Amino acid sequence: MSEKLNKNAKPAALSGIRVLDLSRYISGPFCGQILGDLGADVVKVERVDGGEEGRRVGEMINGETLFFLGANRNKRSLTVDFRHPEGQVLLKRLAAKADILIENFRPGTLEKMGLGYDEISAVNPGLIVVRITGFGQEGPMASHPCFDGAAQAHSGLMTLTGQPDGPPTMAGVFVADYSTALYGTIAALAALQSRQATGRGQVVEATLMDSAMSMLTTAIGESILLGVEQTRLGNRDRYLAPSHCFESRDGRWIYVVAGNNQHFDKFVAVMGMAQLASDPRFSNPIVRNRNVAELEAIINEWGLKHDGAEILDLLHEAEIPCEPVSTIADVIANPQVVHRRQVVDIPHPREGTVPVPAPAMKMSATPPCVHRGPPSLGAHTGEVLAEWLGMEKASIDETLRAGYV
Repeated sequence: MSEKLNKNAKPAALSGIRVLDLSRYISGPFCGQILGDLGADVVKVERVDGGEEGRRVGEMINGETLFFLGANRNKRSLTVDFRHPEGQVLLKRLAAKADILIENFRPGTLEKMGLGYDEISAVNPGLIVVRITGFGQEGPMASHPCFDGAAQAHSGLMTLTGQPDGPPTMAGVFVADYSTALYGTIAALAALQSRQATGRGQVVEATLMDSAMSMLTTAIGESILLGVEQTRLGNRDRYLAPSHCFESRDGRWIYVVAGNNQHFDKFVAVMGMAQLASDPRFSNPIVRNRNVAELEAIINEWGLKHDGAEILDLLHEAEIPCEPVSTIADVIANPQVVHRRQVVDIPHPREGTVPVPAPAMKMSATPPCVHRGPPSLGAHTGEVLAEWLGMEKASIDETLRAGYV
């Protein structure tokens, strides 16, 4: 079903880059995980009293949650009392050795800990600080707490999602969180490249609100320039018809995208209705969109006369974009997914392995890989103190006894 842990022998793109990950939940940890997949040494810093909140969200697998396991592979765990003065001194020492620091506290929290950018960059001018928030470090909403659903709602994204006659709907996954992690990662990599030329780090900001808004595409222009407010269209494409789910005779749902003229002409020919290509109601994308309900009624009637496998064979043969609507079990067994090794088994912190999505990037010379499972809480505290700070065993033992790590 899934690939075993890949201890890749090839060099990693970010080998030698140190990342101090102070974040929790999804957006920050997922950013750190991507950097870890690319080969960075990512140290996850967690609270002494139970670790980050993600360890207690969702279904548990032998004492650890799938929620945590899904965003924290390729990391080592170090625990610190964030409120203890000595703990804050230790964090500053670690930041002085890092290339990238990731945090998603509410604005001002890092500064209260004595870890503001001005203070940290004074001892580490090359440090890149990735600051992930709901709405930004400044502005009238900067202090608002934010989770993915709130960002989807307030960004307008939720207004565009769902059935036309239904309520605003949240996407099925945390798109604001994950896209924010991607933007944070992209900007951090760009900052590393900039540092090559300048020797200086910088602050990178990524917010859930901005990330969600980036997916609105034409909606903003249509509102400002045309006074048009886009609404929910369900599974329809906003501009091309037909682009929708159609049900087959045997109950399979198939999504078909045949909105441009080339695909539409082929599609109606497959249906045995080539005359529809010249029908004034359907002869170009604009009129097809205006008459989408009539067009979909014709396609629905045709689809219900054929089994799903037959429809897929016919449309694939005609090179028309279409695929079945899959369950997660279908996806896991998909031959293409298996061929690309997109499910990987990672070691469980206590026993066995857990299947998770593999890195979504492919690189020929420096491929991302999964080389370490998500860490048990504090499992690498001594190891990191020795490697990053050069502390001797006696000093590490004394620090551990002090209780702030």
